[in-house]
This record gives sequence, C-alpha cells and structure tokens, in this order.
Amino acid sequence: MEISRNYHKKLQEMCDCYLETDYIPELQKMGDTPVTDPEEDALKYLSLAIMHTISEKAGKLSLKRKKGELKVTVKNDQKESLPTPPPELFDQILAIMRRILHLEEDKGELPLSLGLRNGQMEVMVKIKHEPDKDSLKFKFPEL
Repeated sequence: MEISRNYHKKLQEMCDCYLETDYIPELQKMGDTPVTDPEEDALKYLSLAIMHTISEKAGKLSLKRKKGELKVTVKNDQKESLPTPPPELFDQILAIMRRILHLEEDKGELPLSLGLRNGQMEVMVKIKHEPDKDSLKFKFPEL
C-alpha cells in the first residue's frame, strides 16, 4: 500500500531534491514549457523559487498577480525579478499553499516550517486575495 504524501511534505522533498540546482534556468524553463502536471509543476516552481531565495540569503519572496499580470520578486538589499510561472501554475501554487496552511479566508498570515536536509527554518507566509489581485509572500529568517 502506497502512503499518500501531503503537500507540505512534497514541498520539502522537492526543496531538498533541487538543493544543488541552478534555479534561474530551471524557473525559466518552467515558464517556457507547457504545464503537464499542474500539482507537480506548481510544487516544483515553488520549491525552486524558495531555494533560490534561501541561496541568495534574501529576506522575502513575493508572487503577485494584479489585473492578470504576474510578478515574482526576491528582495533583500535589492529587488530581483524571477521568471514567472504560467498563470495556471500560479493558481495551483496559491491553492497548494492554502491547503498547506489550512487557510480558507481571503487573507491570512501563518508560519510554515521547512525541514531542509539536516536543518529546519520557519518562514512566515502571507496570502491575500482581493478582486483582480492575489499575492503570496514568504518572509525568511536572517541567515
């Protein structure tokens, strides 16, 4: 019998799997290729973006959609734009994070514990939905 894994565990496993990856080219590929498995692709995109943010020792990762326009940024001393996911992946990313955080309201902020290899970090995650605007923000501890 195969044990079904939850999204939180899958996200941690993907972060661990892509630990030694060159994140930007992989994120770019995801934006340029058709979505084949929305859940798997959304988890992959999110894990690559998270790992890039951690590797850059950045404090914030932000995924936003305003009036249909997507923006993904990493911010520390400077702001860096990342390749954006296809729109259907953005929707799936939001849905997955809502499930991980058990968040049903339009907005909320909760901690997310990420176990990575031999360590663990707590990340604050903020989700917000308004008409014509969605955002998902991660605030990382200082590294």
